[in-house]
Amino acid sequence: MQVKTQTEDLQNYLIDASNLQGGFSEKLFVPDTREEIAEILREANEKNISVTISGARTGTVGGAVPFGGYVISLEKFNKIKEINSEEKYAVVGCGVILNDLQKAVEAKNLFYPPDPTEWSCQIGGTVATNASGAKSFKYGATRNYIQRLEIVLPNGDFLRLKRGEVFANKGFIELTTENRNQIKVKLPTYEQPNVRKNASGYFSAKNMDAIDLFVGSEGTLGIITEIRLKLLEKPEGFLSGIIFFNNEKDLLNFVNEVKQISFQTREREFSSTAIQNPKSKIQNRIDAALLEYFDANSLKFISEKFPETPENMEGAIFFEQETNSENEDVLFEQWNALLEKHNAETEKSWFTTNVRDNMKMRQFRHALPVSVNERIVKYKQRKVGTDMAVPDENFVSFLNFYKQKLNESKLDYVIFGHIGDNHLHANILPKNETEAQKARHLYGRFVAQTVMLNGTVSAEHGIGKLKSKYLNVMYGERFLNEMAELKKAFDTNGILGRGNMFDEKFLSK
Repeated sequence: MQVKTQTEDLQNYLIDASNLQGGFSEKLFVPDTREEIAEILREANEKNISVTISGARTGTVGGAVPFGGYVISLEKFNKIKEINSEEKYAVVGCGVILNDLQKAVEAKNLFYPPDPTEWSCQIGGTVATNASGAKSFKYGATRNYIQRLEIVLPNGDFLRLKRGEVFANKGFIELTTENRNQIKVKLPTYEQPNVRKNASGYFSAKNMDAIDLFVGSEGTLGIITEIRLKLLEKPEGFLSGIIFFNNEKDLLNFVNEVKQISFQTREREFSSTAIQNPKSKIQNRIDAALLEYFDANSLKFISEKFPETPENMEGAIFFEQETNSENEDVLFEQWNALLEKHNAETEKSWFTTNVRDNMKMRQFRHALPVSVNERIVKYKQRKVGTDMAVPDENFVSFLNFYKQKLNESKLDYVIFGHIGDNHLHANILPKNETEAQKARHLYGRFVAQTVMLNGTVSAEHGIGKLKSKYLNVMYGERFLNEMAELKKAFDTNGILGRGNMFDEKFLSK
């Protein structure tokens, strides 16, 4: 195990993608085994020293930024231990890079669906934040693919959880550690918001599987060291397109109909008739794997890197549909008919079934946050970006609220993201401190509106240190106290991930 205390050795471990400043640490540990992690945690517990977990540091909410204490880097836990093609699962160390896993899995003609924008993230981090990404519209978030976790608890004990073995009963979960210690946890009594993506606070539900306590817990309950992941068969082919619209109402009507048809297709696929007759599961209807949105301002930004982008468009949708040799032509006809029905600019739009061209479309999508970051750096400001999602029935009004308030503010902005999940990122681009203050005030307005519409303040990036006050707005002190009690059941001294998710004052009560 490496142990480092020199300032120059610690610098890279004091920041993450959030650009949260002021991080500092006494000591950095780079362990090789779970037993070494346990040893560090036992020492930290005895001395009441805070511990921050460091993965790839791609998070945007400051969760990996330490403010004192120890840092434990999980970079050595980077082995893909097994890929089982027959039973369709992979066993990986928490430090495995997502892109490396996806390449290894695809080489076996398999598929791991979660695809957050930053492919250089570590798998452990994606579990800790319940990461999702563009294809969550069809496949959901990371939680759906977690079959087993190995965890080092803050007191140095070990916990092994397998999906389907331990469930909540009457609001409690009871666990037995490897050292035969008993842990009884009272679950928070709040209900999950009625949204398809949520990364705000601990997961809690009636009769929930115990493994889901740790998925999305942001490194505050234990250190995940090994993960078994469910895999799927790799889709045979795909049809994808970036579709441009002159009228936003047409765009929104198009998205709404695609969503309705996709949900109907999935219901049919898992109907009793389909299960009894597997051949009936061959899709011959629209079922989008991803639906991504770009507003007019986003298209202007992207056009700097992609000059072939059509001018004066009100918005665009990036879609992808999985296909096979039997249904490719039928599906293309269905998509084309739907596009014509909703007045899409089909002559100016882009379509492909080619892997290389599809990668170019994905680069088009990723060019937007890159351009936004370049703009922010130019003016030496910090981006103010939302991560909120609302229920289906409130989405259009929420999007209109975004645009109304942003236009009134006269601030530069772009809106883009996962429209299939009612989850858009409004990025405000201040040019000076006065505009930055106005942007932060607007962000607060958006949080309040989200909560009023029964949405979530964080759909995929988590809470970390930067959004803890917004979690308080969403749930209130009563439920934050319940979260704190849950944490203390695992972490009596509150050493792990201090400042992440909720303020330390809740742990001192």
